This record gives sequence, structure tokens and C-alpha cells, in this order.
Amino acid sequence: MPNPTAAMLVIGDEILSGRTRDSNMNFLAGELTKIGIDLKEARVVSDDRDAIIAAVQALSTAYDHVFTSGGIGPTHDDITAECIAAAFNTHIGVRDDARALLQAHYDARGQELNEARLRMARIPDGAKLIDNPVSTAPGFTLQNVNVMAGVPSVFQAMVASVLPHLVGGAPLLSQTLCLMRGEGDVATPLSSLAADFPDLSIGSYPFQRDGVYGTNIVVRGTDGAMIDAAMTRLAAEVGA
Repeated sequence: MPNPTAAMLVIGDEILSGRTRDSNMNFLAGELTKIGIDLKEARVVSDDRDAIIAAVQALSTAYDHVFTSGGIGPTHDDITAECIAAAFNTHIGVRDDARALLQAHYDARGQELNEARLRMARIPDGAKLIDNPVSTAPGFTLQNVNVMAGVPSVFQAMVASVLPHLVGGAPLLSQTLCLMRGEGDVATPLSSLAADFPDLSIGSYPFQRDGVYGTNIVVRGTDGAMIDAAMTRLAAEVGA
């Protein structure tokens, strides 16, 4: 059986403007790899209602799991929650369990749970809360879409809350062969290797070091013995 598939949707004008560097996709990809869920696509969209809804609907249909980051805070431009509800034609409102979490959090700090902060308790009907041990305001899962914060520490904590509940497949293994030769020198044996090992993913990643061109060959798959065989053959053919 093939591994389950996933996509990530990064939401926020600050990412597209270059003001904020996204690190959440890299983290998510690594965590999904460990449990055998293949991250197949990542998109970045602005804080635009129609764009978010369209992306959620497309990704939710195409993949087993969708993970979003960004846009569930207390400000006017945090519109992700309402867009997720609209994407599934579901009502959204302040939910008692989410409100109780926020009330306890702000009471403990002597702060008011004002109208802006209460926005973070808006949850679509039928959604399951995602625990947030960092700042309390929950994310949520609706159907196959997991909606999480954009702040990396909070995103990572929410991912840790979600992953134990997902059924994965075979963890993805990889080996790397570093060659101080350009891609043009290894393209022919790589093509032959890829044809003979169709169940493996074989990629070449060029670099330049001290004025010399090199290539990292990365072989990925779920069968360790097959990866070993491919790497042994490759090393023999390119004279590594």
C-alpha cells in the first residue's frame, strides 16, 4: 500500500512580502517523513478569502491530509478559521470549550478576554480542537484539514498534538552520495539507475565549493535493501 499523502497551505501576506521567512514547511516535512506520510505539495497564499477557500478545497480533495499555518490569531486579518468553515459550508462561532481554555489562560495572567482575543475561540461546527501547550489558543481539525498557528513554536507544538492521531505508512529512508563532479558527468548513469529502480526517488543537487562543481545524489525510498543496492551500483558506475 502506498503511504498516505499530505499537503501544506501557508497563509499570510507577510510570507509573500518577504517580511517573514517560513520555517514551518521544513519542520512539517521532516516530521511527516518520520511516520510515513508523504508531503506532496506546499502552497503559499495571501490573506485573501477566495484564495484560501479555493486552495483548501483543492488540497483537501487531492490529498489524505492538509496542514495549514497562519491566520488564526486575534487581529482583523486573521481570517483562516472562517475561510475553512466556508470551504466546507459549515457554520463557525465562538465555542464553549475553546472559550473556557482562553478564559482560564487570561484569568491566570490577570488579563481581559476581550473581543479581539475571543476571535481565537471561533471554531467551525464539527471540528476537533488541536491542543496548544505554548499559548493556549487552540487550532482545530475539520475533516482532513488541520488548522494551526503560524508562529513556529506554536506550530510545532500543534503538529506534535496532531501526529499521534494519524495513521502513517513506511518511513522514508535516504542515502546521499557526494561527488566532486558536475551534473553533466553523472546524468547518464543516473538516468539508467532511475529506470532500473522505479520504486526509488533519485535526485541530483548541484553545488559549488571552492570553485569546484559537485553534485549530491540523494536516493530515497521505503526499502533499505533496495536503496543499498542502488547506492552500491551508483558508486561503482561513477567511480566514487
